[in-house]
Amino acid sequence: EEMLEVLLDKFPYRVLRLIDANGKLAMEYLVTNWTPENKILLEMALQSWMLSRLTSWGATLWMEVIQSKVQAILAEDDKEQRETLCK
Repeated sequence: EEMLEVLLDKFPYRVLRLIDANGKLAMEYLVTNWTPENKILLEMALQSWMLSRLTSWGATLWMEVIQSKVQAILAEDDKEQRETLCK
């Protein structure tokens, strides 16, 4: 968790856009392998990658919309529905 936090702080977009040998993004693993720990990691990733940037841009309306979508993703227990929300 701490390592991800450091990477997200320094290189948020680079960390999240890396594709592994199976052609999958880290975000895909977090969304499809739903555990309490992965939920925390996904929340950290989305906060760092999306919400903090929108806040720094002063895009308050966009930030509220995205924050609502992030909360919907995190609250969803159904894997297929969660994957749909992430698209």
